Amino acid sequence: MNDTAPAYQRLMDELVNLQDPSTQKVVQYFFKTEQGQYGEGDKFLGIKVPVVRATIKPYLHEVAPIEVEHLLHSEYHEVRMAGLLVWVNQYKKLKDEAARREIVDLYLRNTRYVNNWDLVDLSCEFIVGEYLLDKPADWLFALAKSENLWEQRIAIVSTLTFIRKGRYGDTLALCEGFLDHQHDLIHKASGWCLREIGKRDEAVLREFLEAHAHAMPRTMLRYSIEKMNEQDRKYFMEARARSGR
Repeated sequence: MNDTAPAYQRLMDELVNLQDPSTQKVVQYFFKTEQGQYGEGDKFLGIKVPVVRATIKPYLHEVAPIEVEHLLHSEYHEVRMAGLLVWVNQYKKLKDEAARREIVDLYLRNTRYVNNWDLVDLSCEFIVGEYLLDKPADWLFALAKSENLWEQRIAIVSTLTFIRKGRYGDTLALCEGFLDHQHDLIHKASGWCLREIGKRDEAVLREFLEAHAHAMPRTMLRYSIEKMNEQDRKYFMEARARSGR
């Protein structure tokens, strides 16, 4: 490794040197990288997430937020993951509004590189969601209208931060907007968020389900009712069945 290289380059080189050919094919299959699949063309080093998290630690104070873009532009999934985790860790320690906004702006201008469900899920709620916690969610509704699947998932998963603070309205509105969505990854994310609401306030979830269970995609509904008792799960699944969906 070249010790005189910029920190982001040294981090990239270290990750590439950790690649594990024995697991590359497994993760490429898992993340659907074949032609026509949602992860088409993505390349993996075969590094496990805990290893990526451990590898970035010495670099958190060395890599400037703007330099993380070099990591996000990598062809390798785990290098992009490392960049996102650097931002997450840096954002968490910032108190200055302008510094936080810098990371949020960088994140939002690089969403095309946050291009698989795991990259979305490990980053957006801790950056975009945290930033918008005391602000209107207009950005999320704009992302929800995007033609980019990952921006749509960022929109809904970011609201997990809101849910943990008892703010449910934006999540419910986004889920309602996704009732006709065609992709299973949005159905899963929406159902996940609805389930999290239900764990905190089942009455809110039940009200949503009474209004929309008949029109919900099967996966979204199943995820949302996962923590309910068997009788309630059966009730809402039958409501959907009666609709003929």
